[in-house]
Amino acid sequence: MTKEQRRVLEIQRLDYQPDGDYPLDLEIFRVSDLRRRVGTEILGSTHRYAFLTLLCVTRGVCTQLLDFESVPCAPGSLVLVRQGMAHSFGPEEDWDGWMVLFRPEFLLPSSLIEVSQTGVSDLDGLPTHLVPADTEAAMVTRAIAQMHDDTRMGAAAVDMHALLRYQLCALLTRIRIIHAQNEARGAARSPASQRFKEFESLVEKHFAAWHHASRYAERMGCSEKSLARATMDSAGMNPKAFISARVVLEAKRLLAHTELSVSDIAERIGFSDLSNFVKFFKREAECTSMEFRRRQTPFHRGSTSKG
Repeated sequence: MTKEQRRVLEIQRLDYQPDGDYPLDLEIFRVSDLRRRVGTEILGSTHRYAFLTLLCVTRGVCTQLLDFESVPCAPGSLVLVRQGMAHSFGPEEDWDGWMVLFRPEFLLPSSLIEVSQTGVSDLDGLPTHLVPADTEAAMVTRAIAQMHDDTRMGAAAVDMHALLRYQLCALLTRIRIIHAQNEARGAARSPASQRFKEFESLVEKHFAAWHHASRYAERMGCSEKSLARATMDSAGMNPKAFISARVVLEAKRLLAHTELSVSDIAERIGFSDLSNFVKFFKREAECTSMEFRRRQTPFHRGSTSKG
């Protein structure tokens, strides 16, 4: 595939570019408004963002596509689209919801949040998809609607940024609490589940260099059997499969988002031998890397604004 062909297949990156002279670093609008603004065809295309997006479904059902996986959503569903994720709003049109767009630097520094032990600027603790209870979803929806109304106050930008930063801090903290309570209602944090959480965090940091479960078990100070039990109980797969899934996801992101050659991608995720990567990817993705790259939907170029 030529460089030009790869460029055509590259998933479009969208920067934070509000319409007109909107002065704020956070924007809130309804999906229905975005649909009227850009059209359903562009909305159904796959993009990746240079900003963070919180989607709150308020009406109807839809299927969000995140990193090539389907995420079914109903009223109350919350979806956090992080930077670099491949995202599509899916084929459905009879649904609506709020979208909160903000640059990562808009988050409050954790040093300013004395009540938080983890720091709300660290989004790793927030799930990509969360389904709150009805009362919890209503609170989140009201908070977003209030923020939307406040963006229209017409106050000085410096004052609006201060207000919206604290509101965003409160919103994300509320979502973090809802997530923690959901986990607590599902099951108590057993030693095995804590072990899996530690393993999951280590995989996210080291998947490109550590491909073997033994390396993680050694770092965690546990046996491979203990790690296997914890991973099977929490994720329904063994540690090797969990690591492989994260590695192949990164390969898919690079194939879809960049023009890097397959050999460069292989090197980035820890394969010194290209043939080993080719075999690995075909086994895990059930297609070759070039077949996967060709399957990505070409996008429509032009001025597309998300905000």
